[in-house]
Amino acid sequence: QVQLVESGGGLVQPGGSLRLSCVASGSIFSRYRMGWYRQAPGKQRELVASITSGGSTNYADSVKGRFTISTDNAKNTVYLQMNSLKPEDAALYYCNAYRGVAGIQLDYWGQGTQVTVSS
Repeated sequence: QVQLVESGGGLVQPGGSLRLSCVASGSIFSRYRMGWYRQAPGKQRELVASITSGGSTNYADSVKGRFTISTDNAKNTVYLQMNSLKPEDAALYYCNAYRGVAGIQLDYWGQGTQVTVSS
């Protein structure tokens, strides 16, 4: 069982920055793909950014060039640095750990952290 705890959300003005953190219960980054997802009211949850165990990253087109995902193995923490925030970035952001092994999908989620972008 993997536990994920997010933090770092809050209220920020358009153009501002936030850094989200997700602490995992143990050293899992070598075995799991880590991701940040978000869900705005009335919308489906969407992938924002992900990072594989090999360090390959993937970003939604809407955040490319503004957001950066990274990991700190020593702290069992995955980060999402968000710059140049826009009102449309406002959502509940979730941390995710995913691994597919022998046909079994292991999929864990944090409780979410709220990001509000407003002047």
